[in-house]
Amino acid sequence: MGTSDWQSDLRARGYRLTPQRQLVLEAVDKLEHSTPDDILAEVRRTAGGVNISTVYRTLELLEELNLVSHAHLGHGAPTYHLADRHHHMHLVCRDCTDVIEADLSEAEAFTQRLRERFGFETDMRHFAIFGRCEKCAAGTAEPGE
Repeated sequence: MGTSDWQSDLRARGYRLTPQRQLVLEAVDKLEHSTPDDILAEVRRTAGGVNISTVYRTLELLEELNLVSHAHLGHGAPTYHLADRHHHMHLVCRDCTDVIEADLSEAEAFTQRLRERFGFETDMRHFAIFGRCEKCAAGTAEPGE
């Protein structure tokens, strides 16, 4: 989604794409899975006066407008990315912390069973599934990799 799409999308809902909102959106776009602190560091490269509360407020607004969404990939802060790129679930390696993006269809049999058995609609995009990646499980990952 280009800047002009964001601008028209926000304007249609009665919001302006202020320079700060644009910088936050561009940072989320560039960094992909990024914490508010990562986003702040990126925004400050252009606008040094922006503070963390501005980033949080902007992320909250952009999430309400369905332009940005977040997932919890560990114990720390949530990570943010553009909403239109969020059609996957996150597999996080406990050893090397790599994040693998898996298509939601991979969990379809599981989510279907939860739906049939419990009437439960599962949002697999919001939280991570933790385990060990192929390299770590096989013991072939380099330390720190």
